[in-house]
Amino acid sequence: MLFLYLVLLLCCTGLLVAGVLEQRRHFASLEQIPTRVLVNGIRGKSSITRLCAGALRGGGLVTVAKTTGTAARFIHPDATEEPVYRKFGLSNIVEQIGIVRRAAAYRPDALVIECMAVMPALQEINQEKLIRSTIGVLCNVREDHLEEMGPTLDDVARSLSRSMPVGGVCITAEKERLHILEEEAAKRNCRLVAVDPETVTDAELRGFSWFTFKENVAIALAVAELLGVERQTALQGMWDAPPDPGVLSVERYATPEGKRLRFANVFAANDPESTLMNVKQLEDLGAIRRPLNVVINCRPDRVERNGQMGGIVSDLAAEVVFLIGHPAKSARDAIPAGFTGRVVDLGGDRRDPEELTAAILAELAPNSSLVAIGNIHGQGELFLECLAELPLDDSDEPLTFASDGLDQDTVQIAVSRPPEPEPYSWVAPLETPAYGLHVPGQRELARRFAARHGDPAEDGGDGEADLHHPHSPYQPTRNP
Repeated sequence: MLFLYLVLLLCCTGLLVAGVLEQRRHFASLEQIPTRVLVNGIRGKSSITRLCAGALRGGGLVTVAKTTGTAARFIHPDATEEPVYRKFGLSNIVEQIGIVRRAAAYRPDALVIECMAVMPALQEINQEKLIRSTIGVLCNVREDHLEEMGPTLDDVARSLSRSMPVGGVCITAEKERLHILEEEAAKRNCRLVAVDPETVTDAELRGFSWFTFKENVAIALAVAELLGVERQTALQGMWDAPPDPGVLSVERYATPEGKRLRFANVFAANDPESTLMNVKQLEDLGAIRRPLNVVINCRPDRVERNGQMGGIVSDLAAEVVFLIGHPAKSARDAIPAGFTGRVVDLGGDRRDPEELTAAILAELAPNSSLVAIGNIHGQGELFLECLAELPLDDSDEPLTFASDGLDQDTVQIAVSRPPEPEPYSWVAPLETPAYGLHVPGQRELARRFAARHGDPAEDGGDGEADLHHPHSPYQPTRNP
């Protein structure tokens, strides 16, 4: 028996020594990366990670990035990327150790990495032990993961604040709970910088060939300014950056019955506020049009989220709401009593996806739009696969652009599958095809529009981001 105790003691001692050595090795890797940006929040983390990396690359900084979202990617300093290998397909925050070690091999100026922890305690471990960020990003506080970080949005804000760097800088676009973030930042001696999305002009936003939000661009510009990258240089780097596989996308399909359909995959925005923002932006751009139909995919492990999606159908002013997945009742019961549209319950965890798709298409008008919201996994993935088998609508119908009074000669947006792959697409095949809104010659059109109406950045107007928060003024530094 004494021998067994001795063996146990030696094993425990060996594990302790190995753990200490591994931690010291990891900290040594972190020290080789002078600037570490940790992106946290509820919605848009992957897009912000790519925008920040693009902005810093545009400024000539050697930058490595890693996203987690729809498809985890390791992004090299030349913007090429590859999938993050996960044993058995399971994610674990311990993978950040290998990512940091691999990034340090490039001797980069910066590492931009997305937070992959949800539990509050793991978020703190991710910051204090794994990343030790010098610049934090807390993009927003939304209704999601309330079981782990809630139950209230105030609790979510405090949970996300655990990723703030002690003695560092944190950038946020959050407005409603900014006061809570300020309190949490003060506890950590962290400078909180609140950005104003309206400092990003519409002309600058049109430089992107995919959908993004002003909040995301404003955050990336703030990170770039902290590291001494000039605004226009940062914007050019962001315009050239490859989009995330989960980027908001729109496809045009032709059904076997001759119907024309515009389909918007909004599954990635799986909280009510983000979903409404995405649909509104698509409608403002003319990418989708009325009549508008909605598909809500339900999951048994996301019953609360199913109900949240059902609760916003009146705000979406949908004509027909299709319920798929299981349990569909969780979304149906949450639909407001005053909703005047039709509800078609096609739910069921064993429903044949081809029959389900045919049933949805049969209910649509000859020319309509369909928006998919909620949860992508389960019946949502199968529905997307069936929909992708439809022939594309290749008609050259122009869309009306509902912004700034632009004439049709200035901007013509074609919503379709990009005819040519982007230069970066050969690096790593994407598991899930996601095709964004392709705007032919959009960057050049944006520059022409800016030249015609005057460059805001030159006259001291909206082009100059106001990054000074009244409670935490700062001066941009090279190494915060």
